[in-house]
Amino acid sequence: MTSLPDDPFLAAARGTKASRIPVWFMRQAGRSLPEYKKIRGDGSILEAIKQPELAAEFTLQPVRRYGVDAAVLYSDIVVPPHAVGFGVDVAPGTGPVASQPFRSADDLARLRPLEPDDISYVRATVDILVEELQVPLLAFAGAPFTVASYLIEGRPSKTYQNTKRLMHTDSQLWHSLMDRLVQHSVEFISAQLNGGAEAFQVFDSWAGSLSKVDYDTFVLPHSSAVFEQLSERFPHVAGIHFGIGCDHLLESMNSVGNSVIGLDWRTPISQARQRLGANTVVQGNLDPALVLAGTNVALRGTQKVLEDNAGHPGHIFNLGHGVQPDTDPGVLEEVVNFVHAGGNK
Repeated sequence: MTSLPDDPFLAAARGTKASRIPVWFMRQAGRSLPEYKKIRGDGSILEAIKQPELAAEFTLQPVRRYGVDAAVLYSDIVVPPHAVGFGVDVAPGTGPVASQPFRSADDLARLRPLEPDDISYVRATVDILVEELQVPLLAFAGAPFTVASYLIEGRPSKTYQNTKRLMHTDSQLWHSLMDRLVQHSVEFISAQLNGGAEAFQVFDSWAGSLSKVDYDTFVLPHSSAVFEQLSERFPHVAGIHFGIGCDHLLESMNSVGNSVIGLDWRTPISQARQRLGANTVVQGNLDPALVLAGTNVALRGTQKVLEDNAGHPGHIFNLGHGVQPDTDPGVLEEVVNFVHAGGNK
């Protein structure tokens, strides 16, 4: 469906007054839901994503259960490199892994440009969803840096030593890799938007591992290119830029021209607007750990987030990171109801 002009999520993303505070949760689909576990089966998530009916059902499950104001496509940030045959998978309990990590110019040939036919199953999933949903569908992709870190390290990392080594020892290859991943991000999101998704989020989950100097030199030009190219193709579509531990990068991340800045739980909304401008539209930012602590703790934390926003119309409520697998869905249901009611008023 095409959402109404006064849709709460789309209105807040534009910074205009909505009928209620919109809420959705990163990683709202998946392992925390018993209905997901019941039908997920075995095998890689990348194989489940290739089954449009199944992927659509997983996308719809949290919308039905929680009554959230946006659905986010059931997918993964490594779908593009997987689709072009780079050799990456998602290992249960570990995350993205590459048996042959990206380490030299020869590896760039394994990471060819993404074509629409490579991800026809993604478009088929979107086609199903736009017929079923009564809320906007949110497209997403991994930002070039975060995807690059998985391809270079070969698995999740705490130090990103190989990634930073490539940046500083072969900047030409680094920028060639990032240019290729810009193309992947833009084409992946474009396929979803062309199918009927109405907004998008770019996840730069691990950008916070970088200094501001390194981010501005090696990452910002490429993240900017993603948003600029999508803005040219879809001038009226809101984009969200999100990273973890990125308080020191907020000004840089906000400079890419996106309309919404996603905040993790470390940066107060009020402080972000003091730094970025009073009209800044933000998404966030309840600490996911508070949801694990039970309903009362979660609702107290939710109230503090709402108070921190101080009634600003440009606010999309979310967690400051994704839903944890051991989250009680009942607590998230209470959070949604509380946010929709406007908190303790």
